[in-house]
Amino acid sequence: MSERELLRIASAAESLSDHPLAQAIVRDSAERNGEEALPAATDLESFTGKGITAIVGGEKVWIGKLEMFGVDGVPPLGPELTSAIEVLRERGRTTMAIRSRTRDLGAIGLLDTPRAAARTTLNALRELGITRMIMISGDDQRVADAVGEDVGLDEAWGNLMPNDKVEAIRKLAGQDKVAMVGDGVNDAPAMANATVGIAMGAAGSDVALETADVALMADDLAKLPFAVDLSRKTRSIIRQNMVVSLGIVAVLIPATIFGLGIGPAVAVHEGSTLIVVANALRLLAYREKRSSDNGPPSHHSSEQALANVGA
Repeated sequence: MSERELLRIASAAESLSDHPLAQAIVRDSAERNGEEALPAATDLESFTGKGITAIVGGEKVWIGKLEMFGVDGVPPLGPELTSAIEVLRERGRTTMAIRSRTRDLGAIGLLDTPRAAARTTLNALRELGITRMIMISGDDQRVADAVGEDVGLDEAWGNLMPNDKVEAIRKLAGQDKVAMVGDGVNDAPAMANATVGIAMGAAGSDVALETADVALMADDLAKLPFAVDLSRKTRSIIRQNMVVSLGIVAVLIPATIFGLGIGPAVAVHEGSTLIVVANALRLLAYREKRSSDNGPPSHHSSEQALANVGA
């Protein structure tokens, strides 16, 4: 089968899915084949973390990982295609095999291209005191290692199904507080088990957004250090305000009992309210710390882990 025809079949089936890899195939197929009409595709069925099946041009087609084939009623792949997939994986490619009911059609290799801000963002997080950053991914371990090394991650865990991601987050959460960044449906259960779930808002699925504690609406990784540092600043100000407000109350109650007039007590109480409000308003002047600042901030949390989910 020609590359053109393989892409037409794969793109027709993947056009029914909203998975990021499916969108990449549809986009690149249109760039390579132009606006050529695609075969009719219906009856999409998803195998979580593995692939999909659909009826394309009246014929059933399976598209997914090598491990999806030959089990649970899915036809096995032949040795030639299996060998080709292994070669692609050795080159750091995320692979999809395409098979009809009667024959192997081909394979597609996708290369994860890290966001331009990824390495800079990781460096900024390290300056904030986060020293362990991990990618957890459903991709082959070799692919995960290649991406992790490219962007400067501390660890990359590949070959993880959605339930494996949940167990990974639970394991990390048992060691210390853990934040997880994700955007897909498969990420939601793991995000729910993290101390803090962070969704990439613009590209994230509805389920991920509903599960997350924080949503980065700009879909910009560079905003992650800003969100972390702002949250720390907010927590600090909340604690300051609690000390001021509770301290004033602790002083006013006995002072009033022992003779301080109601008028002065009310004035002091309302004055403390103004202090608390003014202190909180300082957050409006908050600006993101840059790497050019004089050293990292002093409020380190060196044991905190960040789990960064790949494709």
